[in-house]
Amino acid sequence: MKITIYSWSTSVLRRRSVVNLFMSAFADFPVPRRGPKLEPLLLSPDERVVLERWARRASSAQAVALRARIVLACDGADVPPIVVVARELHIAADTVRKWRRRFLAARLDGLVDEPRPGRPPTISVDQVEAVVVSTLEEIPKNATHWSRSSMADRSGLSKSTVGRIWRRFQLKPHLNDTFKLSTDPLFVEKVYDVVGLYFNPPEGAVVLSVDEKSQIQALDRSQPVLPMMPGMPERRTHDYVRNGLTTLFAAFDVATGEVITSLHRRHRAAEFACQARDAALHFAVPTSEFQARVPSAG
Repeated sequence: MKITIYSWSTSVLRRRSVVNLFMSAFADFPVPRRGPKLEPLLLSPDERVVLERWARRASSAQAVALRARIVLACDGADVPPIVVVARELHIAADTVRKWRRRFLAARLDGLVDEPRPGRPPTISVDQVEAVVVSTLEEIPKNATHWSRSSMADRSGLSKSTVGRIWRRFQLKPHLNDTFKLSTDPLFVEKVYDVVGLYFNPPEGAVVLSVDEKSQIQALDRSQPVLPMMPGMPERRTHDYVRNGLTTLFAAFDVATGEVITSLHRRHRAAEFACQARDAALHFAVPTSEFQARVPSAG
């Protein structure tokens, strides 16, 4: 009985191997498509630019990006098989057929979701415009910027509605940034020189980015810190003792990422030259090269 079962299973395995070999031999041959002939999908240059932007833009909805990739994959006079496109995009073949058909019927407008039935909006476009204009062009009384509460009192809307409007238009009144425009007429040329030195340094040269942080307060607590204990956090006094000032000099090696630092009690040209000499000795820069590029302390 065991011998019979073994022989039967062996024969089945042999038949399966023959079938797999037959299928692999004819896998490269195109299989004729059954059903009606598909209409070619041809894109204009403008449509291709828009679809490529939708497909790769990070702020696009993923559903719209997928539809753009489907149409781009179906483009061409030689109609690619629906199954092949679905396999490449890891989606169902019916999805490819649906958005291919909608694009042929309405072009780019067919890829956008149609308005769905639901409750009509309770906030008018004029109210949204008033909130946006007030945020951009007005300043509240006794405040430096608008908050959700103050804008809600100003517009008559709820705080959550004001927050949704700000998020929709990417408005952040509580944030501010700084800028500085250089008045140096040779600013652009200097930027090119510095950036070019970083990206393409001279052969055999060591490029260091040097900076300093002066007047660092050396502080210490007036009493020793009490360590953390079970049920009790670490504790320290609220007052401190000043131990003077110190200055930090640092040199950053652009090629290796190594940082050479030194602390000095004073902030003068002599200390800066000392830091430069330490960096030169660390990187074994010749003395003649160092003397030619680093000015004397006097």
